Amino acid sequence: MKNKLIAVLLVAFLIMALAGCSSSGDKNVVNNTNNNAGNNVADNDQGAAEEDTFIVGFDQNFPPMGFVGDDGQYTGFDLELAAEAAKRLNKKLVLQPIDWAAKDMELESGNIDCVWNGFTINGREDSYTWTEPYMDNEQVFVVRADSDISTLADLAGKIVSVQLDSSAEAALEDMPELVATFKELVTADNYNTALMDLESGAVDAVAMDEIVANYQIEKRGSDLVVLEESIASEEYGVGFKLGNTELRDQLQAILEEMAADGTMAKISEAWFGKDITTIGK
Repeated sequence: MKNKLIAVLLVAFLIMALAGCSSSGDKNVVNNTNNNAGNNVADNDQGAAEEDTFIVGFDQNFPPMGFVGDDGQYTGFDLELAAEAAKRLNKKLVLQPIDWAAKDMELESGNIDCVWNGFTINGREDSYTWTEPYMDNEQVFVVRADSDISTLADLAGKIVSVQLDSSAEAALEDMPELVATFKELVTADNYNTALMDLESGAVDAVAMDEIVANYQIEKRGSDLVVLEESIASEEYGVGFKLGNTELRDQLQAILEEMAADGTMAKISEAWFGKDITTIGK
């Protein structure tokens, strides 16, 4: 009887051991592969050494700088520049969409190496370690073509929308007298939402980047126009965590190389029909 009990216990132990060996480790698998402008540019492998990756944080609702294309893949002017830069840095590019309002937290935590997505330097000079500016831009208002708004004065009594924590919002904070004339200033999570609200008549104007506005108007084929009067001039750069001069210097050298050999101009012409970059100009 004792021998039978021992045999039963041994069989039970063997069954439990085999079950443990066959358990799956799938919960540890990460698949974060994205395409950018037709190129495979991102793969967040757990086994990849940290120094071999270049993690770019971007707003995925900010065409033409960075967004989700019709094929469901990440694309955009800035992301294409980033892909070329990562290749020259001999690093694997990881595209990391972020909540724009949380970009500082993403940098501080090390989740991303930089913010590269139509990122305005002006007013943020001391908050990040920047590359030299690679593009000029202005903050403008977009309105419906059939509206009665043609000047900034015409915005009196109107509902104006702006993206939360954007350069346009910062520009309006410096213009309290203008904002005081609005019926209401509302914020949107992204410019796609703001422009849809404008098209539907929910708001009367959207304050935003001129480069983005012109692209959106052409892409949408909608009856929207940009007012001639701008509210701020600015420059785009790539922003790193304050003090990260090593990686910034590496990228700056690559950007200058891309400008010198014509690659930057070629990418700009593909997206905008002309070279609107400023490095080396």
